[in-house]
Amino acid sequence: MNPCLAVSARNIKHQFADFVALNDVSFEVERGQTMALLGHNGAGKSTLIKIMLGLIKPTSGDVKVLDNNLFSLTNRADLKIGYLPENVSFYDKLTGKEILNYFAALKGVKSVRVKQLLQDFGLEYAQDRALKTYSKGMKQRLGFAQAILSEPELLLLDEPTVGLDPVASKFLYGKIDELKLQGCGVIVCTHELSLIEHNIDIALILAKGQALASGSLAQLRAGSGLKTRLTSPQLARYVASQPELAALYADNALLLDNQTKPKALQLLTTACQEYDFSLQEPALADIYHFYMGQCAQIDVVS
Repeated sequence: MNPCLAVSARNIKHQFADFVALNDVSFEVERGQTMALLGHNGAGKSTLIKIMLGLIKPTSGDVKVLDNNLFSLTNRADLKIGYLPENVSFYDKLTGKEILNYFAALKGVKSVRVKQLLQDFGLEYAQDRALKTYSKGMKQRLGFAQAILSEPELLLLDEPTVGLDPVASKFLYGKIDELKLQGCGVIVCTHELSLIEHNIDIALILAKGQALASGSLAQLRAGSGLKTRLTSPQLARYVASQPELAALYADNALLLDNQTKPKALQLLTTACQEYDFSLQEPALADIYHFYMGQCAQIDVVS
């Protein structure tokens, strides 16, 4: 296995009785990469996370985490994996500091690490307050701090920013970027596509237990065939004088792919002397909805 990989999954299948939760799913996440795990409710995302955590064994296929075959290890506790569930649930009567100290003891982490995380996550002022007095954002920050107590090499996050305001969400994604720079592989399961779009390296889109698409945003855009929109205040005038532009004009914009974009830009800047234009690439949400439109064509194989 490539030592630069945090996770390598090959032909993963998992079946509950007659229900196929995952079918022939393959992907790789490098250390220092962030992958968005996307899909509709029931697509198989939670099952895949449980497999990567070693909580359930796939029916077939091969999964390796941090250079290890997860299900042949005698002691998985040595693997540096962090996990933040969608619904953070701690003991309400304990203080924030007591909760982190408890998990630090379980993970063999020194108390100085707890003190540092309380400072880093802006919880030092509330460390001696009972958790029941914490806001949603404070609980989420505490949960994130718990997930990275042992300085994980792989971090799994399930809807980490649900219910958070933009400032709190930005803070958490800033922490994710810090972990990436330290070589941690991060997998984020989320429905907040516009929020995560600028914080990921790759994405895996699941539907009905199967992988619809995977790769970088550039690869997903190319695979979808979705067009880039070019707009300009004077575009209609230029289109009227340039037949090649007119062929690409629709909905008050030029709709361009990788083949037509260079020629269109050349015509605008040289023949039309126009530089006041904007390019809008297909957003992650557009890409996601395109691939979700293919769902009806998928037959789940038992």
